[in-house]
Amino acid sequence: MTDSDSVIDALSRAATVHFAPRQGEAAMWGSGFFVAPGRLLTCAHVLAPHLRGDQGRIFHLCGSEVNDGEPLEARLECWLLDGEPRAEQRVPVEQDLALVRLLEAGVEHECVWLTDRTDYPGGRGIVQGYRPGTAADGCPGRAVRWKAAARINGFDDDHGMRFRPEAEFPRGGSGSPVLDAHTGAVVGILKSRRSGRDGGMAIAATALRRFGSAYQTLMAAHDRWHGQSPKVSGHNWIERQHQLPGAGLHSGGDQWSPRDRREALNLLSAVRPPAAIRPVVELAKKARGGVAAPPGQLLPRIWRDGHGLLYEAGQPVAAIAALHYLQLVVEYERSRGGDPVALADWVARRLQEVPRIVHTVVTQATLPPGLVHPRTPEGQDRTVVRYPCPGDGSAVVIVELEPVCDARPVRFYWRIRVDDGQDVNEPLHEEQTGDGVPPEQLVQKLRGPLDEVFASVDSPDGPAPLEVALPADHFDTAVHRWQLTEMARLHHPAYVGVRRMVVLRDLARRGKPDAVWQRRWEGVLAAGALTAFRTPPQRQVPRPRHFEELPPAAVPVLCRPAGSGVGRRAIGMALQAGHGIALWHTDGHPDHGCTEFCDDIHNGAALLLSGTEGAAELPDRLRRIRDDISGSRNSRHWAEGVAMLYDDPSRPLPADDTGPVDSP
Repeated sequence: MTDSDSVIDALSRAATVHFAPRQGEAAMWGSGFFVAPGRLLTCAHVLAPHLRGDQGRIFHLCGSEVNDGEPLEARLECWLLDGEPRAEQRVPVEQDLALVRLLEAGVEHECVWLTDRTDYPGGRGIVQGYRPGTAADGCPGRAVRWKAAARINGFDDDHGMRFRPEAEFPRGGSGSPVLDAHTGAVVGILKSRRSGRDGGMAIAATALRRFGSAYQTLMAAHDRWHGQSPKVSGHNWIERQHQLPGAGLHSGGDQWSPRDRREALNLLSAVRPPAAIRPVVELAKKARGGVAAPPGQLLPRIWRDGHGLLYEAGQPVAAIAALHYLQLVVEYERSRGGDPVALADWVARRLQEVPRIVHTVVTQATLPPGLVHPRTPEGQDRTVVRYPCPGDGSAVVIVELEPVCDARPVRFYWRIRVDDGQDVNEPLHEEQTGDGVPPEQLVQKLRGPLDEVFASVDSPDGPAPLEVALPADHFDTAVHRWQLTEMARLHHPAYVGVRRMVVLRDLARRGKPDAVWQRRWEGVLAAGALTAFRTPPQRQVPRPRHFEELPPAAVPVLCRPAGSGVGRRAIGMALQAGHGIALWHTDGHPDHGCTEFCDDIHNGAALLLSGTEGAAELPDRLRRIRDDISGSRNSRHWAEGVAMLYDDPSRPLPADDTGPVDSP
């Protein structure tokens, strides 16, 4: 095939627009295209220079086949840029996307079909958009259409697609859709023109997943729009894709055609989004016969992405895999109290067209172990979640924060690991060179990596715990108040300490645990119920014996910060005495002795500990108190500023391997 289908070519052209200022000079900024009703996609760098300092600025978009060619008002909805754009800033590939919303509702327009595939097999692409007109065009300064063929030559990390050197794109083309001629689907967004021997770059459509919850909303609207498009006219994306080499041979039977895919994705868009990435991965894996998707593919975020994991080396999806996956989604949704009737009914009807073996596999579908969502009887409180222990198969996310040597003011290197009982030694994300990160920028720096890791390991049973390991001098870092999402859903609290169990660990305890620590931890586990020990005792200086002589069930409780002054000496002695659990107040202490609020802290901590049936319940019981504080907005609650040390020697942090080594 030397070119794209003529009808798909026309549909892509009809969905493409260019952006320009609302008034004054009519010079165009760049191109973009409709992906859902009233929603457009373009490159962030197309808009950034014009929205610097005013991201709410209204601007114009115009397309020759939109609104009879008359301009329409639009505004930025969101972009992936990290912070305020700076002049002459080169935008990284993974941040160079922006969503735009029309201000006028009800405007009729075409929408492109965005691929659901995670991989891109490569091949011939068709790119078309707008460029500034020249004198040779007879319309200097005005936007004119252009079209070019290009072939994907390679990939940059997860999001970049490189074109072969012969590809040439004009100025103003950034933001144009990249169409795969083989499948008739848009697979990327043009980012840049040729530089040197490079043919230019596009951003893979899968980078849209970085929009988080906005991605779910956008793709649901996209799939509903295409699901409601005319089924028999032949002048729509799906009917034309049906005739391309990348489609199934025919509808029905054991082939899975573009028409099947349209119906499936439309129905999936009406099902509640998955609670995390894991259900999508596990259900797609089971639908693939227990074979995981090829490595190197981006993690799926929504049910649609799971369908995209079913392709094999550029071939159409097999009906048995697709129907099995859809039935598993039905079963998963039912297990968490939902009832996706429309999807279940369609699967049942489609099963009437398949061989008996396919019918048997699909109708007998059962959820993978660990994905059955637990149902709580109405009127009963949720049981306390016990903290993970070695061998139970649960994952814990670990962040290590290590101060940069001799840096003043303090800055941190950081590393993220996952302890899932398999291998805790391999960092998933890290920054161990350069100047480090100042404390006030840690949350912003860690937000993206942690979001990706949590999405991978969270389960239907609950979010994975977060452990932050740092030196005792920095124990007053109020990690439980971190907001790891700028825009949380109403039913998902923004504060990490409300949403999941959050505990601190001593970074100095890396490597093999010492006997004192191990012995005291074993005593804590054997003791069952815990008791609170006020430290230091009122009107006394902390002494090592205060902590060494405590019974196994005693937990040190400080009504003052642990990172400096008296609190630092006390927590240091507690660590030396092998204590693995402690509570302290991170927000300061009166200069002239304890007050009534100190008594509130000690009384509250004593009540918390006495109601705990074993150490493993303590992190979730504190999380539930934080949840109550968040709901009541009680800033004077005793636990609002309380941090917890929960340092389990049976799950030691990996030894530091950055020390001196023997020379050859």
